[in-house]
Amino acid sequence: MKLNRQNLHQLAEHIQLPAYDPATRVHGIVHIGVGGFHRAHQAFYTDALMNKGEAEEWAICGAGLRSDDRKVRDALAGQDFYYTLVELGDTPDTEVRVIGAITDMLLAEDGAAALIGKLAEPSVRIVSLTITEGGYCIDDSSGEFMAHLPQIQHDLAHPQAPGTVFGFLCAALKQRRDAGIEAFTVMSCDNLPHNGAVARKALLAFAKLHDPALHDWIASHVQFPNAMVDRITPMTSDAHRAQLHERHGVEDSWPVVCEPFVQWVLEDKFGAGRPAWEKVGVQFTDDVTPYEEMKIKLLNGSHLALTYLGFLKGYRFVHETMNDPLFVRYIRAYMDRDVTPQLASVPGIDLEGYKDTLIERFSNQAIADQLERVCSDGSSKFPKFTVPTIDRLIRDGQDTERAALVVAAWALYLGGIDENGTRYSIPDPRAEFCQALVADPASLTHRLLGVEEIFGTHIPQSAAFVAAFERNLHSLRTQGVHATLEQLLAGQE
Repeated sequence: MKLNRQNLHQLAEHIQLPAYDPATRVHGIVHIGVGGFHRAHQAFYTDALMNKGEAEEWAICGAGLRSDDRKVRDALAGQDFYYTLVELGDTPDTEVRVIGAITDMLLAEDGAAALIGKLAEPSVRIVSLTITEGGYCIDDSSGEFMAHLPQIQHDLAHPQAPGTVFGFLCAALKQRRDAGIEAFTVMSCDNLPHNGAVARKALLAFAKLHDPALHDWIASHVQFPNAMVDRITPMTSDAHRAQLHERHGVEDSWPVVCEPFVQWVLEDKFGAGRPAWEKVGVQFTDDVTPYEEMKIKLLNGSHLALTYLGFLKGYRFVHETMNDPLFVRYIRAYMDRDVTPQLASVPGIDLEGYKDTLIERFSNQAIADQLERVCSDGSSKFPKFTVPTIDRLIRDGQDTERAALVVAAWALYLGGIDENGTRYSIPDPRAEFCQALVADPASLTHRLLGVEEIFGTHIPQSAAFVAAFERNLHSLRTQGVHATLEQLLAGQE
């Protein structure tokens, strides 16, 4: 059965349907960067609230700034913006749910004015973002906004025809200010520390270059709540589509598959109101920091620790690496000995239990999370997920062997060929730059670790870390992943 408005009530009885009519909902949120995670997380929570008979004024209008977003929009538009969310765990009671919280999607390349106009509508009170860790144009080594980037320079020169999120936000906020409409809240849902503060810093830096008076108005009127977001959401594959059709009879061009676990910890800083998400499980707090540190260093950091090693070994799914006892021992040692001592206590969280849950989540066979997804955009992920842990280890004079292996695995992964001789492409916007860093083995250490925007200044200056990196890189090259892990663990357990 093709998923659309007409066929909705002909779907199988076990499929949960919206208890509301999306056509009667008003756009209160514009979300920039509609991908699987947004649909499995923020839209999931909003749909749950709508199913309680609330949030009538908080429907989501998607926005796409990239050419690739057209296929996303077309897939959703072809089914009246409904989509299927499938929760997959290692138990047979899979939840299948149709979500209707997203009711439209605009593309920047179809006309900037239409998108700016939507953002400027009085009913829109939140603009949320999933634009990837690198999308904020902040230099991780200096913390400064990278105004020199060509796309930023374009938007400064053409404020009515922007291409970046900052150009669109400024154009819309200017319209709102000039019309006497209150500012919307900018809510980052990206996986980076203090994401709200980062969004604020980037937008204000752009606005200051564009229009100092607008900068001052934004600084005074726009809220930027920090948030910790969590749900493992693989890339939608043809296999997922086929599985949904075969098992549940639903023909969906762009379903989303995710794990049952979901978490959202959010600062209650909204200037123009918000949905009552706390009624559907969102935790509001005055300080997200301990939750961010826990999640980013343990989950995201451990993901990086296993993903490049697993890919080099020839695995292609996260659960395959977790079926290998060596990987489980290594990841647990990294969590216990390198990360946990750096974490403050987290209200309401038992860290030992949280780490046990992470091992279970990584081992989820049913969602078949792709290592390629976790490998992607490593040049932006390392500064946020791994480098802070390494910096602290260096500063505290602790062993850096396990953490150095993470970096050594990435260096070898950038070569584009695994232990089985299989060649692969590098999914990173800076792939060409990164691969050039490792092209010459003789200068690899100096060139790679010397990239300040990725590794900062402490790492290349630490003789102990550099030596550990070179040992692990040599071992991976000459002995392979399995022997390297065995040797490392034998010496430390």
